[in-house]
Amino acid sequence: MRISGLIAAASLLGSVAVAQETNNPFPEPIPEQEGAIVVGFEEVAYIPDVDGEFARMQTLRHEPGTDRLFVSDMRGIIYDVNEDTGAVTPYLLANDDTWGLDINDSWREVGMQSFAFHPQFNEPGTPGYGKFYIFTDSNNTDPAADVITDGDVAHHSVLLEWTAQDPTALAYDGDAPREIARFAQPYPNHNGGAVAFNPLAEPGDDDYGMLYIGNGDGGSGGDPLNLSLDVGNAFGKILRIDPMGDTGFNGNYGIPTDNPFYANTDGILQEIYAIGLRNPQHFAWDSHTGTMMVSDIGQGTIEKVSVVEAGDNLGWNDWEGSFRYVGRRAVSLDDPRSDPNIRYPFAEYDHHSSEFFVDGNVAVTGLHVVRDGSVPEIEGRVLFGDLPSGELFHVDADNLPDGGQDAIRRVLFDDGSGEVKNLMTVLRDKNREQGRNLAPRVDVGLGAGPDGEVYLLNKYDGTLRKLISRP
Repeated sequence: MRISGLIAAASLLGSVAVAQETNNPFPEPIPEQEGAIVVGFEEVAYIPDVDGEFARMQTLRHEPGTDRLFVSDMRGIIYDVNEDTGAVTPYLLANDDTWGLDINDSWREVGMQSFAFHPQFNEPGTPGYGKFYIFTDSNNTDPAADVITDGDVAHHSVLLEWTAQDPTALAYDGDAPREIARFAQPYPNHNGGAVAFNPLAEPGDDDYGMLYIGNGDGGSGGDPLNLSLDVGNAFGKILRIDPMGDTGFNGNYGIPTDNPFYANTDGILQEIYAIGLRNPQHFAWDSHTGTMMVSDIGQGTIEKVSVVEAGDNLGWNDWEGSFRYVGRRAVSLDDPRSDPNIRYPFAEYDHHSSEFFVDGNVAVTGLHVVRDGSVPEIEGRVLFGDLPSGELFHVDADNLPDGGQDAIRRVLFDDGSGEVKNLMTVLRDKNREQGRNLAPRVDVGLGAGPDGEVYLLNKYDGTLRKLISRP
């Protein structure tokens, strides 16, 4: 982050007294063309509409050890996607009355948030054979929650373990899921919901089979219950558990003995891996360095992407990105990045960074480190996006920035016409072809294939795409 950027912000705002607080700490916007990478894409499949509305694609995973792809709709459906034929088949209808989950999908922030396959999913004779995990919001608040706050209860978020009898079957053939943990959400938003296994961990590694959970701060704005920095509460955290263990407080999961707070039993949750997060929705691991990263949706000023290690404090709600948090749409310019105990982001952008942001709605999303070699233009780049606008960004994975948005550049698209477009334009072109209303937003997501290929998800044209080199 350039100090000159802060000085420029101060001069734009006028007097010193006023300049100490702002909602535009990076007055120089991300360039529209300079440093932009242009790639192509292939349309892989069409994910079915639900009740006449486009699929709300949320998560893409591949089955460990195979090239089989799965994509989820937030309404509670996981689809098997055959990339060779484009065939899309429902694998699990988690929203079916059979399971009694009563998935809350009443608006865009709630629903089935994420799913993850155990690394032993297709290895017969292993403990994880056939097992996968779902983190979902539920209207059913009758069962007692494992994680509570002093606030009201808007809904529950539930972590579930499913066990397929035959993982190779086209559709799920197992019994009802086992409930691992239940969280009483005090507000309807900021549910986080990322669940993932470290794809680089191998049998015998301490991290093998450990499940990472991104749990939001409970919602509303500004973390009013002050949960994110409370080490006695699971909200606003990255949690790390052994989903098949039994040492957790409810006996339905285990706590890894190498967790950073494992030895601290005096009011500190041993499940905690990192604290100080607002709405962590995506994790990624760099296959070259082993580095874990997280994209964390900000309040009204800063969106950020950070490296995260065991025991880290990412700052929220004392800090929003590199700056002291002041209010829902303000940060302080005084003493940025000045607390040595905070893990500050390596990349961040503010809510004035692009003319394409939709009605001021800005939220970082998706995360992937490209190392597969299939698209040379983006090789060695960290990719992340802005959820509503569909803007896709990149920074250098081998030379991570030191915060700010100076190093952030855009990824743009050539659909084969030779014209360079942003993703919103690509979607609207598709909407015209479909005879549908033009997308008001994109709600972009990123997914990784079995060899690290990059897939684009969205919620406004039903089309799953894969990035390729520019035609």
